[in-house]
Amino acid sequence: MTESAMQGNNHQTIQGLVGEALRESTDLAQKEFTLFRTEISQNIRTLFIGLALVVVAAIFAIAAVMLLTESLVEWLATVVNSEALAALIVGGGLAIIAIGLGLYGRHAMSASTLTPQRTMRSLKRDAEVLSERGAG
Repeated sequence: MTESAMQGNNHQTIQGLVGEALRESTDLAQKEFTLFRTEISQNIRTLFIGLALVVVAAIFAIAAVMLLTESLVEWLATVVNSEALAALIVGGGLAIIAIGLGLYGRHAMSASTLTPQRTMRSLKRDAEVLSERGAG
């Protein structure tokens, strides 16, 4: 075989290998994308099932709190001999708890707590180091 014929075969072989590699890469990318879509759809389905269960749990929790509150009022009414006074005491206690939780929640959601303090400090230090290097 002549040298030019061998170079031609090597050239075709390289082109064939590159073409095959591209086809296999495309096939692999398509399979990966299909796997990604399947996994995301399963994860979304699981997320919605979890969300539905949390909502149902919240409904049961509200019903339980209402029944427990009613039971507490009825029990306290036998102690203080007045259902109105018992309802006022229990209602006042629950109102204080609600106000406390609301104030704490409002504080937790304030704009200052949302500011990324550590990142801001880190950026400030980085700027100081860069300015020192620039000046030095």
